[in-house]
Amino acid sequence: MDDATLSRFADLVVGFGANVQDDQIVAINCEPGKEYVVRALAESAYRRGARFVDVSWFDPWVKRARIAYAREDTLSYVPPWYGRRVLELGEQRAARIALSGPVAPGLLNDLDPVRAGRDRLPAVKEGIQVVNDRTTNWTIAPCPTPAWAQMVFPDLAPDAALTRLEEQLLHVLRLDEDDPIAAWRERADALVGAASRLGERRFDALHYEGPGTDLTIGLLPSSWQAARFDTVDGIEHMPNLPTEEVFTTPDPARTEGTVTATKPLVLVDGTVVRDLVVRFEGGRAVDVGASEGGETLATITRTDDGASRLGEVALVDREGRIGNLGTIFYDTLLDENAASHIALGQGFPFVLDEAHRDRANRSEIHIDFMIGSNELTVTGITPAGDRVPVLAGGRWQI
Repeated sequence: MDDATLSRFADLVVGFGANVQDDQIVAINCEPGKEYVVRALAESAYRRGARFVDVSWFDPWVKRARIAYAREDTLSYVPPWYGRRVLELGEQRAARIALSGPVAPGLLNDLDPVRAGRDRLPAVKEGIQVVNDRTTNWTIAPCPTPAWAQMVFPDLAPDAALTRLEEQLLHVLRLDEDDPIAAWRERADALVGAASRLGERRFDALHYEGPGTDLTIGLLPSSWQAARFDTVDGIEHMPNLPTEEVFTTPDPARTEGTVTATKPLVLVDGTVVRDLVVRFEGGRAVDVGASEGGETLATITRTDDGASRLGEVALVDREGRIGNLGTIFYDTLLDENAASHIALGQGFPFVLDEAHRDRANRSEIHIDFMIGSNELTVTGITPAGDRVPVLAGGRWQI
């Protein structure tokens, strides 16, 4: 990525995604290998008048050492100041930026998957809390790295793979447009419109049907959300760049049936979960199977009582740029916006009617996995039991 393109990328993330305000503290979470983007983000933030840019690094090789050698009873320990830092960012009404994209794919493959599942860092439960409290304006954006490029394009030479990855990321971020912000506003308007139409229907449940999938998810009285968030202080921001989804929080007690993932899931520690199949009974994931990484995910679903229940349902149409590329990115930010998905763990109470917010699922985790394809059909079920087509062939039916 040349300097001019990197600067445009940073300005999009800082100025439009996170919408950094004058005199705001800006927190950037990242990993080794992403320094060049972090520095560009810092420059952009200071040009916009940021008071201070606070960079927090997480090293997956240090995590590997912990899983390999630490005492069993210490693997779930999280230093309390990690959570306090996140809560303080909320108190300070800071902006937060995270960079997705693996830097060490497969780093934990030869380690005990159960031990790996007990160490949830760099994720901390307080991160979910500030999202629900809406005290920070935040965004997540992809950062290309050589290791990630080779994972996505293994048949290309390293330089060619990195070039291809950068080209595709610039495309899905709409940075190949003369005015990427205008292009994003147009797409966001379309997503918000779809969310509004779904909310007006007040469906009682959604029924998913597709290869290996026959799943019914009960819904709570709620709104559907898309693209744009507002903080409690009224700062509009785009939590995901890119984003192509509309979502809500379901009833955690009413999920029944079997669902088959349509894309690999990559956990925060780099573990790849392939060919995932989950069976639900009474709202709970009672059987988690996969050809790879299943034991790690199954361990995570036992983190707490809500970890095996759903906290999010999200629908994605075929008008977005990510799915049309046909690329598996092995990165949840991108893959979840290529296909409809659901998430185990913490829900989003702020999307629910006030009287029902205490019914949102609660958990220390939030893990999205992709279940959508052009073969998936989604049907809305009304309180009276009528069936209304919602999504078919990747196109909205409402």
